[in-house]
Amino acid sequence: MTDFTAEGGHGAVPTSGVPVGASARPGYPLWEVFLRGKRGLNHVHVGSLHAADAEMALQNARDLYTRRNEGVSIWVVRSADIVASSPDEKDPFFAPSADKVYRHPTFYPIPDDVPHM
Repeated sequence: MTDFTAEGGHGAVPTSGVPVGASARPGYPLWEVFLRGKRGLNHVHVGSLHAADAEMALQNARDLYTRRNEGVSIWVVRSADIVASSPDEKDPFFAPSADKVYRHPTFYPIPDDVPHM
C-alpha cells in the first residue's frame, strides 16, 4: 500500500516508493541555461537543469526560467561540452595578446553613432 500526503497544497502525493532524487534524474546530463532578456544583447547564464536531450532541456528551461516573459532567446548547453580557462591561468593564458597592440581597438576610430562599442 502506498502512503500519501497533501503537504504543500499539491494534493495527494505518494510518499513511499518514490526514489530519492527523482527530480534530478541522475542518468540525465546536466545542462547550463543562458537567457537573453528583452533589452539586453548578451545571453546571461541563469542556471542549470537535468534533461534527457536538447529538446527537453530547451522546453524545461523555457518553463523554468521564462515564467514572467523575461526573455526572448534561450540557449541550452550540455555542461560536459563547456571548456573554459582557469582564473589561475589568467596571466600566462592572456599574456600573448599584450604583444599585439595593433589588435587593440585604440588604434581605430569608432564613429559616435555606432551603438554598443
